[in-house]
Order: sequence, then C-alpha cells, then structure tokens
Amino acid sequence: MSFYNEIKQYKWSDIGRDLKSRSRSDVERALGSRPVNLDGLISLLSPAAEPLLEEMAQEAHRLTIRRFGNVISMFAPLYISNVCMNRCAYCGFNAGNPVARLTLTVEQIEAEGRAIRALGFRHLLLVSGEAPKIVTMDYLKSALDVLRPLFPSLSVEIFPLDTAAYAELIDHGLDGLVVFQETYDEELYGKVHLGGKKRDYRWRLETPDRGGSAGFRRLGLGALLGLNDWRVEAFFLALHAQYLLRTYWKSQIGISFPRLRPAAGAFQPAHPVSDIDFVQLLTALRLFLPDASLVLSTREPASLRDHLVPLGITTMSAGSHTEPGGYSRESEAEAQFEIADRRSPEEVANMLREKGYEPVWKDWDSIFLTPGRETAAA
Repeated sequence: MSFYNEIKQYKWSDIGRDLKSRSRSDVERALGSRPVNLDGLISLLSPAAEPLLEEMAQEAHRLTIRRFGNVISMFAPLYISNVCMNRCAYCGFNAGNPVARLTLTVEQIEAEGRAIRALGFRHLLLVSGEAPKIVTMDYLKSALDVLRPLFPSLSVEIFPLDTAAYAELIDHGLDGLVVFQETYDEELYGKVHLGGKKRDYRWRLETPDRGGSAGFRRLGLGALLGLNDWRVEAFFLALHAQYLLRTYWKSQIGISFPRLRPAAGAFQPAHPVSDIDFVQLLTALRLFLPDASLVLSTREPASLRDHLVPLGITTMSAGSHTEPGGYSRESEAEAQFEIADRRSPEEVANMLREKGYEPVWKDWDSIFLTPGRETAAA
C-alpha cells in the first residue's frame, strides 16, 4: 500500500466538478468545523470561498500562532549540480537547453557551505538535477561528510532514490527529504516530462513513501503551480500530505507551493496563479493541515512574501542562489529559475522581527537523533 493506491480512488475531473458546485454556506460550514475534513477542504479551495478570504486568512493566522508561535525557520538551498538527464518542459535544467552546466567538486561544496554558514544559516537544502552517473552516491556521501560539521540540519532535493540508498544517506547526517511531484495529474505529467527517468509518475509519487520508510525526520512535498488548475492540484497535494502524516507520523511534513518562474527554455504556464489565488491556496492548506510546515521560497517577490508571513508560513528561504557555486563566487552556470526576492538573509530577518516574528536559523541538532542513528540524546 502506498499513496499511489490511495490517489487512484479519486478522479481529477470529479474533484474539478465538485469544486465548482460548492456554495457560500458550504464554505462557512468548513470554516466553522475542526478538524477540516476533505469535504471541507474542497469548499475552502472552491471559487465560492473567494468572498470569505479575509475570514480564512484570520483563522489561518490564529491557528498558525497557536501551533507554531511567532517563529519562522530559515534555510538556504545549495545547488551542487545543474546537470540533468531529464527533459522537463518547464525547467531551466532541461537536458535539451543549451546552457552552461556545472557540478561542484567536494571542495567547492565545502566552500559554498562555509559561505552560507557565514550568512547565519544552520539548515541547508542540497539540490541537484537528475544525473546519477555524475551525482553518485559516493559523491553525495562525501558532500554530506564535509557539510555535516557546518550544518546541524541537512536536507536534499535531488532525484528519487530507493529506501536503502536513503538509509545510507541518513547515516551520513541527512535528516530531510524534499521531492516535488510537480503535478498530480498523471496524464498531464506525461506531457510535461518529455524524457528521462522523471517520466515515471509512480516512481516519483512513491518517493516520500520510500523516504518515510527509511526514517527521514522531515518529508517535504509540493506541486508546481501554473501547470494545471491550482484548485484541483492543491486538493491532491493536501491529500498526499494527509496520507504522509497518517502513515509516517514520526516525520514532520512540509509543503511547498512554488509558482513557475522565468527560466531557460521560456516555458509559459498554461494556468497562471494570481496573488489572490495564492493566498486562498495557502490559507486553505493551513486550515486543513494545522500541523504541517508551510514553506515560502524566494520565487515570490519581497512585498508579497512580507504579507504572506502571518497567514500560515512557518519556513522561509532567503538570499538564495539557484546556480551552482553562486554563494562563494561569480558563477556562469545556469540557474534553475530566476529568484524574485533578492534581499539578503539579514534584510529578510529584519523584516520578520519588525512584524513580531523571531527568525530561527537552527531548529534541529543531531543530538536529538533517535538511538541507533549516530547519537543518542544525552
């Protein structure tokens, strides 16, 4: 049993019709219920909820403060390679794009890590394209070995691996796994993933299951907004998160909801998501998943990020570089996408303090690892 078996119980078209059928009274009933169930989630994501967005935002704020307090966890992505064998229509790393490629050496990874640590971060996300003959297991282990003394918390957003491989990386200090399904619509998935291993919808969909079985403390997932109807996409994203919370209850579940940004290849989103849509999606997810981390990246512009913070966000990146080598030197390697919030980490931290939040650079230490995993709590 995996999430693949669960998602097969739903049809994309049925959820789309159900969303359109909801009324204001359905939304009001969902707003007044605790916990919000799947039926309530559909109401909160529906067009009928748009006039009640202010009420949703206020409740999302109250719920987030109650569960997480006035803190925002900070992290930085470290791109170690932009070499990729996949041909994803929307991605700057697409193997068919004639762009400058670079895979950092282990020494360069350590230099990048030290530059990021100097910015204040203690939580790092390693990112790469899908090129397993270049970004090998030995390469990943060596990268983790040099970064572990610098960062108490290390996560990866790389190509999917099997459970045994994830367990090996956990033994080298990895505690978090992030994998984006991009779209939960299996038919569309085949149309935007034109070549490479990533074309295998089920292999990617079951990646968080393999990560949960391996014992990751954190599991992150997300959908790429702009590829399809965001309301239906959000339903399946939330369904996936709910399944993971129920199945891998020892793991913290985080959700990202990136909007498509300009990148090499000039892919144009078929279903643009407006700022108002984005707020509705964020607040609906918070009301349905009160215990999940909600992650906001530098894909969004500074002014919007500032306004979204109180609505349910718990985790943010800042000062990001999406090209390998970009923190420690000028890099000519192609970026995965253009970032929109170009403020420094300290500027973002100051914004959070002005809003009454405390930026947290380190929320995890290896001393808290469970017995049998390197270190036992003293």
